[in-house]
Amino acid sequence: MKKLFFFAAALVAGIGAIAQQKTDEVVKLSSDKYDFGKIKQGVPVTTYFTITNISDKPVVIESATAGCGCTTPEYSKEPIPAGGTSKLKVGYNAANIGPFTKPVTVKLAGVSDTKQVLITGEVQDAATFDATAKTEAAKPTPAAASTVTEVKTKTKVKTTKKASK
Repeated sequence: MKKLFFFAAALVAGIGAIAQQKTDEVVKLSSDKYDFGKIKQGVPVTTYFTITNISDKPVVIESATAGCGCTTPEYSKEPIPAGGTSKLKVGYNAANIGPFTKPVTVKLAGVSDTKQVLITGEVQDAATFDATAKTEAAKPTPAAASTVTEVKTKTKVKTTKKASK
């Protein structure tokens, strides 16, 4: 009975220690923000955030939630082994015209705080987006815009006459 009591006490103490850890002590994100730039209305976009387990124990993503229905996070339910990685896929439906900043909150099992990533960008109507794309495509690239200077050089050739015998 004493052994069972000590085992239960150790288990509760261990879970309590994990719950007191901060997210930044358990995982590292490849980035906490992604900017899609200008995107065309009605054309969904997607990006991925890499989550690396920097602890010595497996970590499970308990949830990843978006602030609205226009943003869709997807994640693996499998544990991330110590030193391992997992991908957080974040999609945006690009339905509404204008700039956007959308948060996705990630909660790890057994960790008290959460981690937030942001996606940003600007949705443009099709005509504006297409016009901007044409303008950008017509601009010369830095390599093409560089000035080519032709250098002509004159070389003097010295000739000598051979003496005849």
